[in-house]
Amino acid sequence: MNQESIDKALNVKAKIVKETPRKIKDTPQDDFEYSRGQLYNLVEKGQEAIDGIMDVCQDSQHPRAYEVAGQLIKSVGDVTDKLLDLQKKMKDIEQPQRSGPNTVNNALFVGSTSELQKILKKGILNKDAEKK
Repeated sequence: MNQESIDKALNVKAKIVKETPRKIKDTPQDDFEYSRGQLYNLVEKGQEAIDGIMDVCQDSQHPRAYEVAGQLIKSVGDVTDKLLDLQKKMKDIEQPQRSGPNTVNNALFVGSTSELQKILKKGILNKDAEKK
């Protein structure tokens, strides 16, 4: 079969359309926005499903309907948790990483308390003499 016989059978005229290539978004921000949109969509659909199953529960009073409603509510809650995790991950990606050296200077005195008191007293007296 060729294109003309299909056009005659369907009573239409075919047109050749060139396909435009899709722009692929591969930045983390684009992925974040796409994932966030999908998660919001899932939450909205889940809310609609919860409303519907709650109507079924009210009408039938069947234990299985309530079990399904509980599972659906848990699923929607899990999706909202994933949404929060996604935001946290995005914030972690956006914050610059600290890669510089971290210097910690700790002074350690090894001796008795009486020796420490003598050193501190001498240091205080030396500071008082320098101030005058």
